[in-house]
Amino acid sequence: MQETETRPVAAGPAEEAVGGRPLPRFWPLLLLGAALLPGVLLVLVGRSLDEPAVQAWRTVCLAVTVQAMPFLLLGTALSGAINAFVPAHVFGRLLPKRPALAVPVAGVAGVVLPGCECASVPVANSLIGRGVTPAAAFAFLLSAPAVNPVVLTATAIAFPGSPEMVLARLLASLLTAATMGWLWLWLGRAEWLRPSVRHTGHRPGQSRWTEFREGFQHDFLHAGGFLVVGAMAAATFNVAVPRSVLETFSGSPWLSVLFLAGLAIVLAVCSEADAFVAASLTGFSPVARLTFMVVGPMVDLKLIALQTGTFGRAFAVRFSTATAVVAVVCSVLIGGVLL
Repeated sequence: MQETETRPVAAGPAEEAVGGRPLPRFWPLLLLGAALLPGVLLVLVGRSLDEPAVQAWRTVCLAVTVQAMPFLLLGTALSGAINAFVPAHVFGRLLPKRPALAVPVAGVAGVVLPGCECASVPVANSLIGRGVTPAAAFAFLLSAPAVNPVVLTATAIAFPGSPEMVLARLLASLLTAATMGWLWLWLGRAEWLRPSVRHTGHRPGQSRWTEFREGFQHDFLHAGGFLVVGAMAAATFNVAVPRSVLETFSGSPWLSVLFLAGLAIVLAVCSEADAFVAASLTGFSPVARLTFMVVGPMVDLKLIALQTGTFGRAFAVRFSTATAVVAVVCSVLIGGVLL
C-alpha cells in the first residue's frame, strides 16, 4: 500500500493557537459575552439597589460593620501588643494559680477594658497563646464587652432613673462569664479548641514592632472577613422578619424572654449601643429587655463567626450554645430579684 503524504493544513483564525493552546471554536461569542455580561449585571444590580428592602439590608449591614470595625481594630491592636511586648510571666503574676480562682478574677478584669465583643475575641486568643488558662480567657472574653464602663454608662443613660437595671446587667453578665469559665474547666476539651499557633510571644533577635505589625495584620484580616459575614446575616434577618412578629411574642413573659434572647443574637448590635435598642422595646418586660442586653454582647452572629474563625467551628458551636442558655438563666434569676 502506498502511503499518502500528509501535509499540515493552515489553521483558520478560530483555531490559531495563543500561547501554545488552540482557541475555543466559539471564541467570538465568548468574547462578546465577556464584554456584555458584566454590564448587564451592573444594570440589574443597580436597579435592584433602588428597592427599599435592598436599601434597608445595605444600611443595616454597613451599620453593623461600621459599629464593630473600630473595636475590632482596637482588639487586634491590643492582641498584637500583648503578643509582642508583654512578657508571658506577667499573666502568671496577675492571675491566681488555681484556674477556678483565675476565672472570676479574669471576669472582673473585663470591667476596666472599654471594648466591643469584636475586640475581646482576638485578645482572648492572644491570652491563651501566652499561657493563660482558656477558662479565664473565655471569662474575660464574655465579660469585657458587657460590663466595661462605656457599656454601663450607656445603660444608665438609656434607662434614666433605673439604677437597678444597670446593677442587674452588671451582675447577670459577671455571673454568666464566671459560670461559663467554670463550665469550661469542668466539661471543656482541648480538641474543641484551635488557638492560633502564631501567638508564641516575642522571639529573641526579632523586632518587637515587626512582630506587632505582623500579628495585627494577621488578626485583623482574618477576623474582618468573619465580621462581614456576621453583619450580612444580621442584615438579612432585619429585612426578612416582619415587625408584626415582635408584637406576637411581647404578651407572654417567657416567650418574650426567649424571643428577645434570639433577637439579640441575630441583630448583632454593638454592646455600646444595645441598651438604647432595649430601651426602645417598651412592649416587653424589664426582665426580657435585660436578657437582650446580657445575651447580645456574649452571643451574636458576628461573634459566632469571629469565634469560628479564631478557635474553630467545634468550639464556637458548643460554646455559643451553652453561653446563650446560661445567659438567659442568669438574666431571669438576677432580673427576677432586682427588677
